[in-house]
Amino acid sequence: MKTLVATEPRKAELLNLEAVEINADEVKIEVEFSAPKHGTEVVDFRGITPFMDEEFSEEWRSFVPRKNPEEKGIVFGEFQLGNMIVGRIVEMGEQVSGYSLGERVCTYGPISDYVGVNGINNHRLLKMPEGGKWQNAVCYDPLQFALGAVRDAHVRPGDTVAISGLGAIGQLAIQLVERMGAGLVIGVDPIEHRREIAKSGGADLCLDPVSTDAGYEVKKATDKQGVDVWIETSGIGSALQDALKGIGYAGTIAYIAFAKPFPAGLNFGREAHFNNANLVFSRAASEPNRDYPRWDRKRLERTCWELLMNGHLNCENIIDPVVDFETSAEAYMKYVDQSPELSIKMGVKHV
Repeated sequence: MKTLVATEPRKAELLNLEAVEINADEVKIEVEFSAPKHGTEVVDFRGITPFMDEEFSEEWRSFVPRKNPEEKGIVFGEFQLGNMIVGRIVEMGEQVSGYSLGERVCTYGPISDYVGVNGINNHRLLKMPEGGKWQNAVCYDPLQFALGAVRDAHVRPGDTVAISGLGAIGQLAIQLVERMGAGLVIGVDPIEHRREIAKSGGADLCLDPVSTDAGYEVKKATDKQGVDVWIETSGIGSALQDALKGIGYAGTIAYIAFAKPFPAGLNFGREAHFNNANLVFSRAASEPNRDYPRWDRKRLERTCWELLMNGHLNCENIIDPVVDFETSAEAYMKYVDQSPELSIKMGVKHV
């Protein structure tokens, strides 16, 4: 069985691993399509994770020294790459019910020939409906963060919305707010190809933050008023500065990105102070949800799957490029790590 593995920092290889042996409560899936996670996964792949010596404590709600200092999180040579898979069930444990052999499913898993997952009370082992697009299915994870940010920002019909960082999360947010009836949708990204995809997904205007003053251009596009909501996905300090400049008075900035420490230049004493901006940190995976108990992670996930499978969203242009499984190691290093500007979310075709 071949699996895509990070063998050392910034090096991916297809390794021959032992075949998947499932337990009584598991199913074995033959993978047809898969996709990596372009955000947090690539940070670990580069060996620069900021959490080598710390871990997040739910008890303290802060980072604390690791209880076991020898556990550094990432073990190269064992670190399997990948995020979402689509495939068919080829083997079932005797305790599993509710699924059938040959059934097409989607779930979390590495880029591999075969994946074994729990098949009992696993709400993330999702049945693909007839006609369900695999490109939509592998966007199940990023859509959760896009939808979480849209909800946390309280976007309403008629609102003007800017979205900076047009990777998979940003592209999905563009589609969500456009279909909700946003009055004006503005995409912000330095990569022309991503701006073009955003326009096809519903953006009315797209800006290059390198060649233009994006905050000022947003103000111009809104008759000096600024947008009601700005969703920031890139984690770049200048993008947050643009948002603070382009947000309307008392507007909301939903901050999705897991940012690195900001360099000098980010200034909360300029437009941020005068515009009374509301800065909301948004992380769909954090519990309890801001709207708990009505909403929790499971409801968010269930809603995302419905939106992806009922045709409300279209992710075919977001999955770009699509590469063959046999070339996925080279493609991962090129499109995900070395030249991310050449892709949005890479897809892998196994069959």
